[in-house]
Amino acid sequence: MLQPVANDRMSERNPYRIVGNTVRAQRKRAGLSQEQLAEKADVTRNYIGEIERGEKRVTLDTLAKVAKALKIRVAELTRDI
Repeated sequence: MLQPVANDRMSERNPYRIVGNTVRAQRKRAGLSQEQLAEKADVTRNYIGEIERGEKRVTLDTLAKVAKALKIRVAELTRDI
């Protein structure tokens, strides 16, 4: 499992930050607010925000829900890590 380094938490190299940036870009491309995406993915708006900021260690289950809500494949959310 990927573990962020404490000093690297906000770094662009942090895999959770990379995924979060991709989720944000895909959400905006889909024309959805965080609240709308959260509703479609059956998670809270706060959780979507935390994912987008790279603050949460998002699980594959949650990534699958988010990808389904965005009508894309999980691979598209993880391609840059």
